[in-house]
Amino acid sequence: MSCVEPGGPFLADCPGRMTIELIADKWTAVVLSGLSGGPVRHGELVDLIGGISRKVLTQTLRRLQAHGLVHRHAYAEVPPRVEYELTPLGASLIDPIHVLTEWARENGDAVLEALDADSGAVARHG
Repeated sequence: MSCVEPGGPFLADCPGRMTIELIADKWTAVVLSGLSGGPVRHGELVDLIGGISRKVLTQTLRRLQAHGLVHRHAYAEVPPRVEYELTPLGASLIDPIHVLTEWARENGDAVLEALDADSGAVARHG
């Protein structure tokens, strides 16, 4: 199948769908945003983000590294020091993430109101 067929950008084997699946992960945008200020150590990133376990952060960083969005730099020091930073590819996602964040600020209340209204309708008709 081709990515140019109807619905093509979101076919399973197309880059568009892979990218959406990657950034739709609960922590991806938050981690990328946390790295947008420059290199950060793992523990600092946990504190900066809040609400993420060290294990989940490690898994997220590994996935982002595998996709070329994050660079891991291990320093030959005692004790060992590791920093994470955005690659140029990862940095290219910061503006779209900011656009989505602004959309959420502007429309979050409307989304919650619609959800509440739908929940009420389901309760009345359920």
